[in-house]
Amino acid sequence: MTTYVRPQSMNRGAQFRAYALHAAELTNPFLGVDHAWMSGPTFPAHPHAGFSAVSYLFLDSQTGINNKDSLGGRHLIRPGGLHWTAAGRGVVHEEHPAENGKTVHMLQIFVNLEHQKQSDAPFALHLPPEDVPVVNLSGATVRVPLGQFGNQQSPLSPPTEVTLLDITLEANAELEVPVAAGQTAFVLPIAGALSVNGERVESDGAPVPVMAAKAQANTITLNAQEGAVHVALFVGTPLQQPVYWGGPMAMASSEALNNAMTAFQRGEFGKI
Repeated sequence: MTTYVRPQSMNRGAQFRAYALHAAELTNPFLGVDHAWMSGPTFPAHPHAGFSAVSYLFLDSQTGINNKDSLGGRHLIRPGGLHWTAAGRGVVHEEHPAENGKTVHMLQIFVNLEHQKQSDAPFALHLPPEDVPVVNLSGATVRVPLGQFGNQQSPLSPPTEVTLLDITLEANAELEVPVAAGQTAFVLPIAGALSVNGERVESDGAPVPVMAAKAQANTITLNAQEGAVHVALFVGTPLQQPVYWGGPMAMASSEALNNAMTAFQRGEFGKI
């Protein structure tokens, strides 16, 4: 079954705007995805716990992102690169454009952790753009920052196995993406309009098709019948656990959430 979910428009002054897709009950294990543009410092240092915060920059970003966290990490996420912060039992991080006034075009992705991993120590994974595998097909280019497509596999081994494909299609090109049994998938158009399994889908805040997990393997067919198009495709296996939210934290039980919030207040997440 396919459900269409409309992202919410989100703005923070003149320096940040995004289309926010937050429908965790449908996109599980993805808690949310923000398709965002940021041109200046927007979010001060803030905590996370219970899930992973992932930043992926599109190749057309005008600058990179400076990422720093309470683990002591300092990374420049360059256009085309990805940074995965597994918050576990708690971390503090901050991200802002490397050059003010230049626009970062990115995805902010929030991926749930299995409840057994939510009490693990936090850690980070970094993937520079030159290490992202690329599949070149007739009329299609597929970057594979997470997961696998064709004969290419991302070098990252994140704590929650998911796939992220950054796909560009030339006009009239068609691409088939296999989805394994038991996996949820959704297609987020970044620029342009296309056909997804025969149904027209647009970018810029239009409803996003979310395909529920099926008992058998299936295929998602993308067709750029209206011209060149840029899309992001997400695939993951749903986690069978509840989600309790508390601001920037999400745990599998109310007790664990309360413990995480108390730990942060005590300073146990560290400082930047």
